[in-house]
Amino acid sequence: MRGWVDADEPVLASVISLTRELADPVRLTALQLLSAEGPHTLTQLADALGVSAPRLGNHLARLRTAGLVTVEHTGRHAVYRVASPGLGEVLSALAHYAHADLAVRPGRPSTPDDVAHTCYDHAAGRLGVAVLGTLVERGALRPPDGRDGSLALGGDPAAFAELGVDLTTVDARRRKLATACLDRTHRVPHLGGALGKAVLDALLARDLVRAHEGTRELTVTPKGAAELPTLLPAFTTP
Repeated sequence: MRGWVDADEPVLASVISLTRELADPVRLTALQLLSAEGPHTLTQLADALGVSAPRLGNHLARLRTAGLVTVEHTGRHAVYRVASPGLGEVLSALAHYAHADLAVRPGRPSTPDDVAHTCYDHAAGRLGVAVLGTLVERGALRPPDGRDGSLALGGDPAAFAELGVDLTTVDARRRKLATACLDRTHRVPHLGGALGKAVLDALLARDLVRAHEGTRELTVTPKGAAELPTLLPAFTTP
């Protein structure tokens, strides 16, 4: 019988192998992007991470060897995706743990970016993360699994209606209906796509948040501070 600390024990060996790969910021961020947003080409990943393609290629080769990503060659492009949908849950749990740890450290007050800002035309920060988390938990959307760049609708759209979104009026002819977008501040996904815009538009129309022209800032109004925690149980204001 193997001992508790035997490095050849299969589960222990697998965890050690995973954490070894997650210890590098390039590999960790690449896995976070692929898990949240779905398949990327090498060029797309390099642009998103702000690293050179050769440098990223070396990291992706290591992730392939570790069995964490797969690659499919389509014409001149190499398309990478996570090898296991369950990896996203592990990465999200680590990110949530990191934020819980930061929250108890003295001298680190929340910044406006932590709470809410825009990412293109949808909500990001703690607000955006809570929107996607609530919609998934309520069954209005299926969670991202890294296999596709789009999110599928769930079986219960009631949470959209409570946020003020009428699904029949959302125009997705020129873009994807719903996407997961990795939140740069919190390292877990928020909601993008046509539905991401529709949710933010609804929050603005109800004066739960306010935008500031020429900036990405979103301010939670007194009305929003009172109502948003009910609509989005995971969201709290400072």
